[in-house]
Amino acid sequence: MSALFAWPKGAAYGKVVPKSKLYDHADISAAAKARFVAQVDQIVWAYKLAPETINLPATKSVLEIQIFRITLRSGELSHDVLRAIDKAIATPILFEFSFGGRQKTVAAYKRPSEADSAKWVISDYFEGEWTVDDAPRAALPVALNLGGLYEMLLAPLLPHAALEGESLGGQVMRLEQVRAIEREADKIKARLSREKQFNKRVEINAELREVNSQLDKLTRKQTQI
Repeated sequence: MSALFAWPKGAAYGKVVPKSKLYDHADISAAAKARFVAQVDQIVWAYKLAPETINLPATKSVLEIQIFRITLRSGELSHDVLRAIDKAIATPILFEFSFGGRQKTVAAYKRPSEADSAKWVISDYFEGEWTVDDAPRAALPVALNLGGLYEMLLAPLLPHAALEGESLGGQVMRLEQVRAIEREADKIKARLSREKQFNKRVEINAELREVNSQLDKLTRKQTQI
């Protein structure tokens, strides 16, 4: 399934969001502000998926879903910038990046905190593939409510499918574990490439096999023989 959807015309919002407004409503560091300036050309609040715009009932955790279109100055955007926007807007957001005639979707799984419903828990960010601007968009998934729709909009961005009976929250937590272990594996590989002593290389290889075994379990890969 494509990660780019054909949004209903009735949900169009089309409001340019001044960066200064985000500065006012989010705790943004000086470094993040500098990245805003360097990486972002324009932010448009493009669509508002809500009960009154797409005729789907809200749920306790998903009152609305926002679609933000961000025109980039280069092909990259720091996730710190996205996190600042997510913190400033108290509903889930899907970001559509635009650069050089291409576009892609980026989003985190966002939910109210169980400890404090006024705060939001924001996962790692997941990214779709770059595609040309005029590529066909998928029809909006059929859902019973906004919560269900949100899960279906996020699904194409997640790199590994959900396990049987796994909730979206559980799937995201597992994928965050995968990313953490992949980072650990990269560090071990870097150590291995620098190490010259045979005995130490054997030890490091054993560490790497253990980490890869953990990845296999989390992603349900079959070990190649």
